[in-house]
Amino acid sequence: MAIPRKGSRLITVDGVAYRWRIRRKPTYGQAIGEGSLSFAIELAEGPGLVLLVSLPFSLPDVWVGERTMAVRPALVAEAVRMALGQGWDPRQAGRAFDLDVTEDDLVAMLGGPPVYEVPFARR
Repeated sequence: MAIPRKGSRLITVDGVAYRWRIRRKPTYGQAIGEGSLSFAIELAEGPGLVLLVSLPFSLPDVWVGERTMAVRPALVAEAVRMALGQGWDPRQAGRAFDLDVTEDDLVAMLGGPPVYEVPFARR
């Protein structure tokens, strides 16, 4: 499974170029709050083993107003480093490598507690 170039972003982590992408629209399960925000990462130079990262919060455009936060390049870079440490080899072929990020992982990746927002909440 390759990531389409259109809509993807490039990031360089430790001297290696990767391409990453968040799905434009949530799936039905994500939209009703049953799924979490996820994104895919692969080597920029060509197809290989795709990394699927699942975060412990939902997309900002879900229907039920779950907590969310912006996915910034620093978080993507830390996800790549974490996956490489867990055995992800982006140059080999095969099924996607799943990385489920927990709340504790997120605190370590961000260097502090995450700041969540709740879309559509009254202030």
